[in-house]
Amino acid sequence: MARRSLPWSLLLGMAYSIVIGAYGESLPPRTISSGNYNEAIQRLQSFKASLTRHDSIASAPSSLSPSSSPSPAPSPLSFQGVNNPRVYRVTSYGADSTGKSDSTEALLAAIADAAKGPSEGHLMEGIRDLGGVQIDLEGGNYLISQPLRLPEAGVGNLMIHGGTIRVSDNFSPDGYIIDLSTSNGGNKQSSSSPPYNFEFISLKDLLLDSNFRGGGISVINSLRINIANCYITHFTTNGILVQSGHETYIRNSFLGQHITAGEDKNERDFSGTGITLQGNDNAVTDVVIFSAAIGIMVTGEANAFSGVHCYNKATGFGGTGIYLKVPGLTQTRIVNSYMDYTSIVAEDPVQLHISSSFFLGDANIVLKSKNGVVNGVNIVDNMFSGSNHGVEIVRLDQSNSPFHQIDQVIVDRNIARGMKIKATVAKKSMQGNGTSWTVDFNNVLLFPNVIKNVQYSLSSTGSTFPSHALRNVSENRVVIETMKQWLPMFSLRWIKVGQVEEN
Repeated sequence: MARRSLPWSLLLGMAYSIVIGAYGESLPPRTISSGNYNEAIQRLQSFKASLTRHDSIASAPSSLSPSSSPSPAPSPLSFQGVNNPRVYRVTSYGADSTGKSDSTEALLAAIADAAKGPSEGHLMEGIRDLGGVQIDLEGGNYLISQPLRLPEAGVGNLMIHGGTIRVSDNFSPDGYIIDLSTSNGGNKQSSSSPPYNFEFISLKDLLLDSNFRGGGISVINSLRINIANCYITHFTTNGILVQSGHETYIRNSFLGQHITAGEDKNERDFSGTGITLQGNDNAVTDVVIFSAAIGIMVTGEANAFSGVHCYNKATGFGGTGIYLKVPGLTQTRIVNSYMDYTSIVAEDPVQLHISSSFFLGDANIVLKSKNGVVNGVNIVDNMFSGSNHGVEIVRLDQSNSPFHQIDQVIVDRNIARGMKIKATVAKKSMQGNGTSWTVDFNNVLLFPNVIKNVQYSLSSTGSTFPSHALRNVSENRVVIETMKQWLPMFSLRWIKVGQVEEN
């Protein structure tokens, strides 16, 4: 092998010398600017890399044979080439990294070449593994006039990263800058289509500016999509839309319709939604939503939120931080988050956990009745801070219908400053002797006229314990009585009530 490769090494060295000589003749030293010189050197290095590629060497004998026909001259794109066959640099396709001219066709061409490249087997059924191919925006600023889509469904393990994309004034108002849907923009599957459109597509280190026309990213019926370190702004529909599919992970990102840092004079006019999740099993982690009418709209089950900071549009102005529109089967977890003047609303919540979060500026949690069902809800270990306007930390919205199916609801161990504590467990201490005690828990208990367990403690100053009875628990009031002859000897020390059945 060493003897056979030696002549080719000599020929490649000669070819490289010829190329250098050709460039030396066509680019006199006195006329080359530093920018042109660097560009020429970069092209030479790319051309050298293409000569040393395995496929180029394999075809060398036929191209160098005297009897073979001359090869066609390389196109500008193939001459510029990419340094790595797995990295598609968009400027090599003619994209304008200054953002002055439209780069839609160049970006789509780079995406198409990457998606149609060699695969490394399959991921999920019908999904070709592209082996980690990358579309590199090279830190540029690009203007587009139509959505960026993959040319066909059924590919995975691909990344788009490293730049800014802005839309022009003639961009469709219902389009998305990056649209992970089928070529017709829909979600319909034929008998020959894979069960998911795409798998393991990564979108990272991007600034997406929708120019108040449409949205940022659309993920339709896809699996294990990764959106990381993105800044998405000036959207009018959704910053990110996730529809069907599973396991889209959104992390370390910032979304806002208007670029602001709070106290915006036009906050009342904020519209759009930061993130809309219409699918299951997704996660949003360490994300800030700083301006939109709704921070996160959720209509799918089994989603998780951690480290989310919403100060999109104050609830006092009609905004909502996180809206759980999944009545009857919520299965949502919200932890370690910061609701900044914006509330969480949950319709008929079933299996909802909210803990270790901070609510500022009268932000609270609203349980909204649609069919009167609330089941398996934990709201524990949160902090609330308000303005002493009597706002309850957890409020019932029973304007449609009262809650009548209440089970396994625990609201406890929350602390509040300047807001009213509401809970499903309450305890009061008593002083003084007597034979009848009436204790009102309406100012603390969350649900009206619901007490499912009572505990109390009587103390005696003598050696005899009295007969006593729990007389009434209606309207969230508890009445306890002892026989009157024991008046000077007994007192009620404390009483504890709960709105949940204890096992």
